[in-house]
Amino acid sequence: MPLHQRVIWIPVQVGLVLRIWCKSMNLHAQFDVVQDFSDHYYRNNSPGKTTKEWAKAIQSEWNLLQKNLPESIYVRVYEERIDLLRAAIVGPAGTPYHDGLFFFDVRFPSDYPKCPPKVYYHSGGLRLNPNLYESGKVCLSLLNTWWGNGCEKWAKSNSTLLQVLVSIQGLVLNDKPYYNEPGNKNSAKTAVGEKNSLAYNQTAFILSCKTMLYSITNPPKHFETLVARHFSEREPVILEACGAYMSGTVVGSSSRDGTKYACDKCFVNFMSSLAFYIEQLKATFALNRGRLLELERQAAASADEIVPAS
Repeated sequence: MPLHQRVIWIPVQVGLVLRIWCKSMNLHAQFDVVQDFSDHYYRNNSPGKTTKEWAKAIQSEWNLLQKNLPESIYVRVYEERIDLLRAAIVGPAGTPYHDGLFFFDVRFPSDYPKCPPKVYYHSGGLRLNPNLYESGKVCLSLLNTWWGNGCEKWAKSNSTLLQVLVSIQGLVLNDKPYYNEPGNKNSAKTAVGEKNSLAYNQTAFILSCKTMLYSITNPPKHFETLVARHFSEREPVILEACGAYMSGTVVGSSSRDGTKYACDKCFVNFMSSLAFYIEQLKATFALNRGRLLELERQAAASADEIVPAS
């Protein structure tokens, strides 16, 4: 039996025992096995006809994820539907996605690992990156949803879901997502291209703020406590960054870098939008702090349960 499901019984006194659920202490774990998949995007997709090799390949993925996930990626897998998985990715520092949480639902098809996994992005109807569509489509060569060469494409023998998740975090949620769009790459390092890139980052950050608000008020199942704790801990950093951006600091850069926007129309429009979302964030962060306290009380209550001895 896996550690997250084990029950440890410790005698306390005659007729009573202390029941400690390890799972309740695992709410913030990077990798965990859970039960309810009712809100998963692919819940109605049948696994189809599968083989022992297919199950073995998925178990191998579980083991790899459990041992090698970066600190900023979290995964939940489902005991009764091993073909499904959900991941939360923290937006990297130095990008317009910093401190955000981005959720992805994954399905291993019946011909896995011959074919790559299917990945759906919880967009909330927002297009905050050229590779992440409002529809939930994820454009990535490793998923065979975009062109690529050699190791950029999925390969049965050596490609993994861990590579997919790390690629989304590092290659998709990057510091200059404007250039993720193939038609924009030719303008890289030009004055026009850089101006457009800065403007795109402003829009991306505003949409990232909207995504934060949505995630806090509508956390996916099994990530409720993670979402509450993450934004409780990152609240000061996010609001400090917003204040710096309001004063002219370039989105994604440190306020200590001194990099400022030109005071043009684009920046003025950004400030007016950001001012609105700062107030929205402050109000939602305050509610989130209360929600976190309630979740922690619930976790503490379920961690220790006194029951009669049989």
